[in-house]
Amino acid sequence: MEIAAHAAGIVLSLMVYSVLQERIMTRPFGEDEDIFKFSLFLVLCNRLVTCTLAVGCLLPVAPSYNYAVVSLSNVLATTCQYEALKYVTFPLQTLGKCAKMIPVMAWGSIMLHKRYKKRDYVLAVAITTGLMLFFLTGPVSSKRQHAKSDAVLWGSVLMLGYLGFDGFTSTFQDKLFKGYNMSTYNQMLYVNLFSSLVSLCGLVSSGQLLPALAFIARHPEALSSIFVLSLSATVGQLFILHTIKKFGALLFAAVMTTRQFLSILVSSAVFGNPLSTGQWCDSSPAFTVQASQSFLLGNCCRKS
Repeated sequence: MEIAAHAAGIVLSLMVYSVLQERIMTRPFGEDEDIFKFSLFLVLCNRLVTCTLAVGCLLPVAPSYNYAVVSLSNVLATTCQYEALKYVTFPLQTLGKCAKMIPVMAWGSIMLHKRYKKRDYVLAVAITTGLMLFFLTGPVSSKRQHAKSDAVLWGSVLMLGYLGFDGFTSTFQDKLFKGYNMSTYNQMLYVNLFSSLVSLCGLVSSGQLLPALAFIARHPEALSSIFVLSLSATVGQLFILHTIKKFGALLFAAVMTTRQFLSILVSSAVFGNPLSTGQWCDSSPAFTVQASQSFLLGNCCRKS
C-alpha cells in the first residue's frame, strides 16, 4: 500500500508537470505566436520554488560538494529533457525515459557496487529493442523541426544525455541517503540551492536571462504556467526522494513507467501527437516490461 501511495504521488504530480512542460516548450504564446526557448529559466524557477518549500532543514549533513555533484547532474539532465522537445516529439521523449533502468543499473554497479539479476538485463534489452523499433515505424521529429533532417539526431543525443545524467542523479541520491543521516527536505534544499546557482550562472553567461524576463513581460500568462510547472515538479520531487530513500533508485525507475504511458496518452489527446499503429505496437513491450519490473520489485520490497 505504501508503494502504491508513493507511485500515485509521483504519477499525478508529474502528469501535471508533463502537460505544462510540453505546453511551455512547444506551443506559442500571444497573437505574435512567440515560442519560449529558455530551458535554463524553467530549471531556475523549478529549483527556486523547491528551495522555498524546503527551508525547514537549514543545516547540511553532508559535505557541500556532494550536494553540488547531484545538483549539476540534475540541472544537466533537466536541461537536456527540455531541449529535446525542440527536436523530437513528446511521445518519443517520454518513451525514451523507459530506458532509464539501463543507466541506473550502470551507475549502481559503479558507485554502489550492486549486482543485478540476469532478469534485469533481459528486461533492459527488451526495452531498448522496443525503442529502436519505435524510431523506425512513425514520425519522431517535433513539428517545429519537422523539415530538418538532423532534428532527430540532436533530439536523440539530448535524450541520451538526459538518461546518463538522470541515472547518475538518482543513484548518487541513493548513495547520499545510505551514507548520511539525511532527511528528504535537507537534500531537496541544498541540491536545489546549488541547482539555482548553476542555472542562474548559465542564464547570465549565455545571455538568456534578460530575454527570458522580457518574454514573461510580453506574455504574463506564461508565468502562471511556469509557476504551476515548478510547483508540480517540487511535489513530484518530494515523492521521488521519499521513494528513492525508502525503496531505492531501481524501483523508482520502474515506477515511472505508468506515468510515462499516461503522459503519452494525455499528450496525444491534448496536443495532437498521435502515434502510428506500428509505434503503439513497438512501445507496448517497453511499457509491459517496465510494468512487470515494477510488480516484481514491489513484491521484493514488501517481502523485505
